[in-house]
Amino acid sequence: MSKRTRPRAAPTPARDKSTSGESIRDGFIRGLAAFIGGFSLLNLLGNLLRPGYDANIWWIDFRFLSTVVGNICLIAAAVLLPLYACLPNMSRWRKDLTVLMTIALTAVAAWNVIGFYRLLHRGEIQAGVPLPFSLLVLLSLLVLVPTMLAKPRKGRRRLEWFSIAVTVAVCLFVFPLAQMICFGKTDYRRRADAIVVLGARTYADGTPSDALADRVRTACRLYLDGLAPIVIMSGGPGDGPVHETEAMLKMAVSLGVPDKAIVLDPDGINTRATVRNTIAIFDRLKIQRAMVVSHFYHLPRIKMCYQQQTREVYTVPAKESYTLTRMPYYVTREIAALWKYYIEPLAGRFEY
Repeated sequence: MSKRTRPRAAPTPARDKSTSGESIRDGFIRGLAAFIGGFSLLNLLGNLLRPGYDANIWWIDFRFLSTVVGNICLIAAAVLLPLYACLPNMSRWRKDLTVLMTIALTAVAAWNVIGFYRLLHRGEIQAGVPLPFSLLVLLSLLVLVPTMLAKPRKGRRRLEWFSIAVTVAVCLFVFPLAQMICFGKTDYRRRADAIVVLGARTYADGTPSDALADRVRTACRLYLDGLAPIVIMSGGPGDGPVHETEAMLKMAVSLGVPDKAIVLDPDGINTRATVRNTIAIFDRLKIQRAMVVSHFYHLPRIKMCYQQQTREVYTVPAKESYTLTRMPYYVTREIAALWKYYIEPLAGRFEY
């Protein structure tokens, strides 16, 4: 009598539906794509509204290529990346085009990283944090390609969209924070025609706050090292009768800067006012190149404001005597301020 043979189990069919973890991961990748593509789109609109202001330089620098090539890549990113984020099931031609565009952006970001380290190696910049922002852009773009090439799974749509929304929200916070750490802590000092130092709080008795003292000391050091013949001090009213610029002037003179080398801007009540007023001073004194001194978290917004007026400045972070106790508050406030200053030109909400 023959033994009964147990029937073989049928092979398990390939799973085409993603788990919760895979849905979250896919949503994260698509959220990155949505943020990068949406940011590119806003920047392109900004370029149309304010000709000459290249907002895309904040995440990727195409200036070593022709303007036409750069614009083609950015327009493709502005269209294809949000489309991939919303509709990940792509036709063959759309997938090829999206992957090719992402690889092109990755190559440009890699070249930006190389450029940063070349400047660092030549001593043209000093990096408080030796990691360029373009390295984060490069890693983000590298993450996109494998998921784009993979066969899309049937995901848990609500979970994926939740993951996309969370990723975009996190990017809105991390993007300016990374700018502050990577760009803000990089010292671009060089020979210039002037040094601009931005004000900070002055107490009722006329004493400069620690933040203001750090900025003035840094600016004076640049002057005394012979990097520029003029120091422009911009600020607003103090807590008492002593104006911020008066306290700055007094401190600078005590540190060895002659008062004839100092120009005061008493109407620098905020960053935009300082930029507007100092540009007028640049024009009056025929200043072509300027360095700007402030705290690291403030420098990305300052740089952006000057760029919005098609003026190039070189930022120098103030040397901090110690870490400010309210630093988390200042950084968080600056994140909101940076986005506010970024959006206003797109909405046509300010005039210089």
